[in-house]
Amino acid sequence: MDTLALVLVIIGAINWGLIGLFSFDLVASLFGGQTALLSRIVYSLVGLAGLYSITFLMGNRPHTDVKRE
Repeated sequence: MDTLALVLVIIGAINWGLIGLFSFDLVASLFGGQTALLSRIVYSLVGLAGLYSITFLMGNRPHTDVKRE
């Protein structure tokens, strides 16, 4: 789940960078415009991943101990 959230946050960051630098919305271009259903789903998933990623900053995430031999 953490990896998926991180990938979605990176996609969002790249998209926002493209919007800011070049006024180009990659997600909208790929999925049929900003109001297209697929675009809205991607935007929603990126937003949820961003909210989930807040837990990375809080430090109260469970840690697993992996023993290597």
